[in-house]
Amino acid sequence: MAVRLDELAVPVIGAPMAGGPSTPELAAAVNRAGGLGFLAAGYRSAEGMAEQIAALRKSTDRPYGVNLFVPGPPGDPEAVAAYRERLWPEAERWGVVLPEEIGPDRDDWEAKLALLLADPVPVVSYTFGLPTAEEAAALRAAGTTQVGTVTTPEEARAAQSVGMDALCVQGPEAGGHRGTHRAADPPGELPLLELLAAVRAVTPLPLVAAGGLGDGAAVAAALRAGAVAVQLGTALLRSDESGASAAHRAALTELPETVVTRAFTGRPARGLRNAFIDRHGPYAPPAYPEVHHLTAPLRAAAARRADTTAMHLWAGTAHRLARTGPAEDIVAELWRSARG
Repeated sequence: MAVRLDELAVPVIGAPMAGGPSTPELAAAVNRAGGLGFLAAGYRSAEGMAEQIAALRKSTDRPYGVNLFVPGPPGDPEAVAAYRERLWPEAERWGVVLPEEIGPDRDDWEAKLALLLADPVPVVSYTFGLPTAEEAAALRAAGTTQVGTVTTPEEARAAQSVGMDALCVQGPEAGGHRGTHRAADPPGELPLLELLAAVRAVTPLPLVAAGGLGDGAAVAAALRAGAVAVQLGTALLRSDESGASAAHRAALTELPETVVTRAFTGRPARGLRNAFIDRHGPYAPPAYPEVHHLTAPLRAAAARRADTTAMHLWAGTAHRLARTGPAEDIVAELWRSARG
């Protein structure tokens, strides 16, 4: 039976945070609170995704979701080469070598879809674009509820047209990558509550609100604005089950400002402002995943040394409200607060 996002016991979804923060343990904890936990398949192989699904199934008997990155066209190789030259001093400082050739990368899209058709999961969401109508129809036939991430009314129309069952409306307050359907698109600036209204005007699909929801008042406001559920990411980054590094957790309370930058991956993403962003953000080309692969050695070196001046530290605008403790308790408390 397909999952209905407007019938969750607790209308809270754990945001899929690729790159490590999302874990099977975190998804299971959100489920225990009555919400819907998510796994992040972005940056993982199909086999890696299958391993996480298997681990989560051992920890919960409730529905859960898996998020996929939709592959896009390649970026401009000349722009990527120019950015590589700009980053050479960083590479020398960290003692790493930047990749010279970055081949095509579809994030194992076809293999992941094949796996999800052979062994369906309750919910699949998409970021950075949409599946084809044929791909969506195949997953629908397998019984999977599908959610498209949108940042504009135009993207919402496109998501409805290919057969999405619900939409995750991501406002500019959200931490991490903006879900724009094209890497080169400038990210929208319409605040979440206004964006919800704008999307509602073009589609009757159930809407999930995402972005900057750090306390009960913000959750309640999003639900009053027409969302059937809210999606929490940054709010769970400091939880016991989060896979975020100790340096990232600490930076959420120590660094005061977030900005949207292409410096680390070529796609617009909101993170804690640091020296790397200030130095390179204005020069990063809209080339994803090429810039992601280009900066990977730099980011890994900075992470090994817990150097928050050069790490990518994704965070939403409400990052200072992120709490420590079990994720189940964090979700439960936010929901109690939202209900007044």
